[in-house]
Amino acid sequence: SVAALVTWAAHFNILGPFGGFESYSQAEMASGGLQLLGFVLAFIGWIGIIISAALPQWKMSSYAGDNIVTAQAIYEGLWMSCVMQSTGQMQCKVYDSLLKLEGTLQATRALMVAGILLGLIGIFVAVTGMKCMKCMEDDEVKKMRMAVFGGVIFLVAGFAVLVATSWYGHRVARDFYNPFTPVNTRFEFGQALFIGWAAASLTILGGAFLCCSCPRRETSYPPTRAYPKSAPSAGKDYV
Repeated sequence: SVAALVTWAAHFNILGPFGGFESYSQAEMASGGLQLLGFVLAFIGWIGIIISAALPQWKMSSYAGDNIVTAQAIYEGLWMSCVMQSTGQMQCKVYDSLLKLEGTLQATRALMVAGILLGLIGIFVAVTGMKCMKCMEDDEVKKMRMAVFGGVIFLVAGFAVLVATSWYGHRVARDFYNPFTPVNTRFEFGQALFIGWAAASLTILGGAFLCCSCPRRETSYPPTRAYPKSAPSAGKDYV
């Protein structure tokens, strides 16, 4: 049968380098699955970064204290500040001047924009190196390097957003616990800040999966068995 023939060929190492085809295919499938998972996580994280940067709820007014009027809620974001009335109506105002903003807010803006742009570049680079795409099929080494390079870009984007959100959150917490800050002007973490942290974590995790998606090219084969050569039979001369 065919199975017996393959077993016999593998026993005598007749298949040579094709003997590890099954394990190599499994490694390719696992690598492709890890690559796809990393890209999906990084893409979702990139979408979350955009949502976090656009939302105005980076910090919200705190209700800690006894004399706080809760008729309205104040939100502040990277681009605007909003006031929500108890009736549910929200009024927002874009910041007038860039030069009047605090240095931490300007740096947070720059890091968030850099994370969005790097994530966009990482998407195009990673898609080029994906195994399920037809691009660069003639050179598998360059294709894998493109996927790894896309993962590195996602890592840089995720860390930039993580630094931005952590820096902003540290400033909010510092002002909240500052005894000289009036109680009526204290702020707490907003929803956009938590979305930014989650998005940065997903982007970093997806980039790490992309960097680890390259399979090993070496395949172990069974050692060749040495067989003694049969001595040539003495021939007879016939006339």
